[in-house]
Amino acid sequence: MKIITYTCITILFFTNIYSQTGVIRGFIYDKKNSEPIPFANIILVGTKYGTTSDINGFFSIAKLKPGKYILKVSFVGYDTATVIVHLKENEIITKKIFLEESTILLSEVNISAEAKSKTEQVKISINKITPKLIERLPSIGAEPDFAQYVQVLPGVVFTGDQGGQLFIRGGSPVQNKVLLDGMTIFNPFHSIGFFSVFDSDILKNADVYTGAFNSEYGGRISSVMDISTKDGNKNRHSGKISATTFGSKLLIEGPIFKSEDISKTAMSYIFSGKTSYIKESSKVLYSYVDTLGIPFSFNDFYGKISLTTENGSKINFFGFNFYDKVKYRALSLYEWNNKGFGSNIIIVPVGSIAIMKINFNYSKYEITLKESDDLPRYSSINNFYLSSSLNYFYGSSELKYGIEAGGLKTDFSFYNINKRLISQQENTTEINGFINYKIKTLQEKLIVESGVRLQFYASLPKLSLEPRAGLKYIVTKNLRLKIASGLYSQNILSANSDRDVVNLFYGFLSNVDLSRLPKYFEGKEITNPLQRSFHIVTGFEVDPSEYVEINIEPYYKKFIFLTNINRNKIFDDTGDNWQIPDILKKDFIAEKGNAYGCDFSIKYEYKRNYLWLAYSLGYVDRYDGVYTYNPIYDRRHNLNILLTRTFGKNLDWDISLRWNLGSGLPFTKTAGYYEQLNIYNINTNLASANANLGVLYGNLNNGRLPYYHRLDITVKKSYDFSKNSTLEIIFSITNLYNRKNIFYYDRLRNEFINQLPIIPSVGLNLTF
Repeated sequence: MKIITYTCITILFFTNIYSQTGVIRGFIYDKKNSEPIPFANIILVGTKYGTTSDINGFFSIAKLKPGKYILKVSFVGYDTATVIVHLKENEIITKKIFLEESTILLSEVNISAEAKSKTEQVKISINKITPKLIERLPSIGAEPDFAQYVQVLPGVVFTGDQGGQLFIRGGSPVQNKVLLDGMTIFNPFHSIGFFSVFDSDILKNADVYTGAFNSEYGGRISSVMDISTKDGNKNRHSGKISATTFGSKLLIEGPIFKSEDISKTAMSYIFSGKTSYIKESSKVLYSYVDTLGIPFSFNDFYGKISLTTENGSKINFFGFNFYDKVKYRALSLYEWNNKGFGSNIIIVPVGSIAIMKINFNYSKYEITLKESDDLPRYSSINNFYLSSSLNYFYGSSELKYGIEAGGLKTDFSFYNINKRLISQQENTTEINGFINYKIKTLQEKLIVESGVRLQFYASLPKLSLEPRAGLKYIVTKNLRLKIASGLYSQNILSANSDRDVVNLFYGFLSNVDLSRLPKYFEGKEITNPLQRSFHIVTGFEVDPSEYVEINIEPYYKKFIFLTNINRNKIFDDTGDNWQIPDILKKDFIAEKGNAYGCDFSIKYEYKRNYLWLAYSLGYVDRYDGVYTYNPIYDRRHNLNILLTRTFGKNLDWDISLRWNLGSGLPFTKTAGYYEQLNIYNINTNLASANANLGVLYGNLNNGRLPYYHRLDITVKKSYDFSKNSTLEIIFSITNLYNRKNIFYYDRLRNEFINQLPIIPSVGLNLTF
């Protein structure tokens, strides 16, 4: 309540400061379903004033003199709307504007809100993903998915079809913050690397920050994925049913109640459920992969209720349950479950130029792993979060600030390769605050975004002061230079190690006590266990023509201090072992590292053709005080080419291709084998004891796997039965030329285990 009270007082304070001139603000909606339209263009005809709507469809144009204005709103695929506004002195006018779908084919429309945002935002190290973009990708398993699209972004390394994870510009998964409607999702990707927990049909927008993100985000040292979902159709009941050779899905949405006037108060719902049955269907369709079937299964459920008032204020309640299970033959049984609920509130105060946002959520994530040694591995994390923020729009400037409070409870139990137990039960609390200010200056040529974030880890206790800054200089309409940097910290680490080739057990720990770390690192005493990093990203955007966009971004991430699970622990950390080096008895080790490279992307879009090319050159290293090594995601070269074309008399055919090429990932070579005796106690008879085959390892990650490459293709045909009913038939082939990409190497059997071979799939999608 203190957070909310503080925010309300601040609203009144800033209202008095900025209410010296008039303001025109409001929300942009789709007339068909009353969903907010983000990134729409809003201009005042005959003036220099203009802006774009945010993720909630909200816009604000301030510092206006009294008079008559013509407000024009446009967005791709919609007819332009024009509204006449009469503004009085110190008046704040709120408008709800509904756009109708255009009678002009979308493929013929070249107006883009993205062009406006290029000259209004710093927009560095950020990729915006919408459902339309996801649909352009070959739909593996005949179902387009967020996880598949993220893999084609520059700077993203994907380690494989099975057990694959995403590594973003040198950061491991635990260093990437994933938000769903403001809630942290601790494992967003299923064990079969084609699918995420998110249904792409309920996504409104996803912002993927690959580095140098602003002060609004904290608690992670590498990247952020901020994902927002739709509110649900407020005008009619609708949905989608999908069935493929991989799984099935149901989406339903509609109004709970609505007014005859669509601009009045309304309540809506949306629900999505999807499940996989590839484990069963593969025994028939893909028996050439494994006679026991492809060993993956998952279920994802998400629901949301939204209430929108007449002035645009809104409250959402949502909940989810995500489940994943996989059993690798003769290796392990692995499963996890993530469930939670939350609420988002948007308040548009009468008489204020601010917009207020309040978030609350709670979630629980549990994971278990059972391997052939029968030693249980378990991890759980309970998380709660409360935040409040304010946005002020004043001319071309924007001020945003907020305060946050949250806590984690972690329970962790793990046995390493030496069968030594590492365990922890911990509670941790964070209280954070941020302020971020954006201004456009120097004759509208320079955009400056600066801010600072305070992260207070109460249970350590440690305070982290994290300045952030970004600049963009608009040289010409078609050429823009940019740079951004910042400091970052986090107090959570993964239960797996950056040294592991196949990371199955993805548990979490927090509050690494100094006593569980080596006392010294690089000759200096360790006094701060927080993981910390520094980012700097530069680059430029150039538009050679109306249909071509090029973006180049060199980057550098310095991982100042890292903590990692100690895979070398073979002794208990007790007084009896005081002479044993810390590297052999501590639960955790200290590290530092670097990630640097250059990301290049080019996009061509004209009428019915779409081409996306992304290339990344990257270097990642780690130093543990003894050795310098490359972690398993140090991929030197990564290339993605995506091509989509719409064709046919009625433009009801689509074909898309994606080709990925990645250089070999690091791995540790086998140096030899030895007889490993099982000595249980001092009475063991060595002459008769059975021995295992032991492995001698070479230098850490000193080898390189072969290149990875794969071609996917999708062909889609649409049939329109009515205005609101469409049937899609989808045929996809994954790994078209059946490339044998390595999954892992079984050292004891001297056998290569490959990723998935050629996988054809068929699917049907019915929208209604």
